[in-house]
Amino acid sequence: MIKGIGVDVCDIGRIKESIKSDHFLKRAFTDVEIEYALSKARPEQHLAGCFAAKEALSKALAVGLWDLGLKNAWVVRGNEGEPKFGFSASLSEKLCRSGIDKVWLTISHEKEMAAAFVLLEALI
Repeated sequence: MIKGIGVDVCDIGRIKESIKSDHFLKRAFTDVEIEYALSKARPEQHLAGCFAAKEALSKALAVGLWDLGLKNAWVVRGNEGEPKFGFSASLSEKLCRSGIDKVWLTISHEKEMAAAFVLLEALI
């Protein structure tokens, strides 16, 4: 059963400018996200995807991004390179209490935009 859906787009150029500030970079992204992005030719593209993913998750949960917390969810890569979320203990607990068993995530990039889609699922 679908418990929530969320989608977001993020301007890669805006993230490129924003991450010039180390304060923003460290506030918005985890070390795991930063390390992955910096290993790529266009780190801003990957960080924009991470930011869009967090926004999409907050929409799927029907909470504001600041209520979600920028570091309570982060993007990691699975064995095949697919994006997945990592969650803080408090957010994992909240998802469990809400009956959410699976969080699906996809991220896409096109020129100067990154997009993310999140689906929250409860297995019955």
